[in-house]
Amino acid sequence: MAIALTTAALVIILSAMNGLTGVVAGLYNAIEPDLKVMPAKGKFFIADDDFMAKIRSTQGVNQVSACISDNALIKSGDKQSIITIKGVDDNFKIVTRFDSVIKEGSFHLKHGKDRFAVFGRGVANQLGINVNNLIEQVAIYSPKRGQEESLNPDDNFNQKYVFPSGVFSLNDDFDFKYVIVDIDLARELLDCTNEVSSVEISLNKGADMEDVQQELTSVLGDKFIIKNRYQLNDVLFKTLESEKLWTFIILAFILIIATFNIIGALTMLIIEKKKDIKTLYCLGADNTLISRIFMGEGFLITAIGAAIGLSIGLVVCLLQMEFHFVEFNDQYVIPYYPIDLQAKDFAWIISLIMLIGFFAALYPVRVFTRNDFVHESN
Repeated sequence: MAIALTTAALVIILSAMNGLTGVVAGLYNAIEPDLKVMPAKGKFFIADDDFMAKIRSTQGVNQVSACISDNALIKSGDKQSIITIKGVDDNFKIVTRFDSVIKEGSFHLKHGKDRFAVFGRGVANQLGINVNNLIEQVAIYSPKRGQEESLNPDDNFNQKYVFPSGVFSLNDDFDFKYVIVDIDLARELLDCTNEVSSVEISLNKGADMEDVQQELTSVLGDKFIIKNRYQLNDVLFKTLESEKLWTFIILAFILIIATFNIIGALTMLIIEKKKDIKTLYCLGADNTLISRIFMGEGFLITAIGAAIGLSIGLVVCLLQMEFHFVEFNDQYVIPYYPIDLQAKDFAWIISLIMLIGFFAALYPVRVFTRNDFVHESN
């Protein structure tokens, strides 16, 4: 039972951490693409038709979106903030799932001559943005490129006005940083013509991300850096993986302590069966056969405990996935604790349990099945 409960805990906790990692990856998928092409040097590069055609023709690429971003000053009434303006084209909604993180209003960036913007919740709160106010516009300022300084500060900045159309919420890194606008407006604001700061790519279903990434690196050359969604947020995902690894190690130590039950059980069993062992020796059995019998007993204890634990853990995870017993309150992004069962976790758990069980059984069997111990007088 000690092995069963520890095994069940391993299954449940690791599956829950997989679920959290999957939720985080899904959230970042709303604003981060599968792959992102960026210049190795500088902020911008020219993405002409030939360049975009090279990317589209790469096997595994589904959709391509051109984006341009840079810092800007945004002002609403008497409130202002430094933000990152991100200009996107019409394919941005296809490449990402940005619609899924819109919390107020809707995602539209232009209608006729009017220009709109989608604000991060943090930026919207700082500026007091109201998406239902279609009268007051928000001003965005960016320094003019190559412009000599003028005595009039207004002459040093490009200035554009937008209506708020929506508010998105992902996490503080994005909510207090980004404002999404149309790419043409962003280019006018940043004094660019056909430059972009990145090309964002979505992949076909079933396409291997690493293979496509390597192919694009080969096609585009060393002037560009191609990163996948996990590399764009490597600190976050490495932290999640580290947490899972250390959790596995801590639970493994608990499992090692639990396997001392095997040492105790086998020791008591061997002492109890001393007379039977003597009988087997008299019938011609040697130490190897006796050791194999008790090693088999140790493996049997370990295997049964592992099987029960895996079954308990699997049932608990399936019940949580189906009925959502552990729920979160309304302040969380997800309503209930996520679970993601992965075959590799089961393989690691089974391997660990059987390895620990082997060494736990090895000591008492080798010590207490020796001839000198068996043939001691009672």
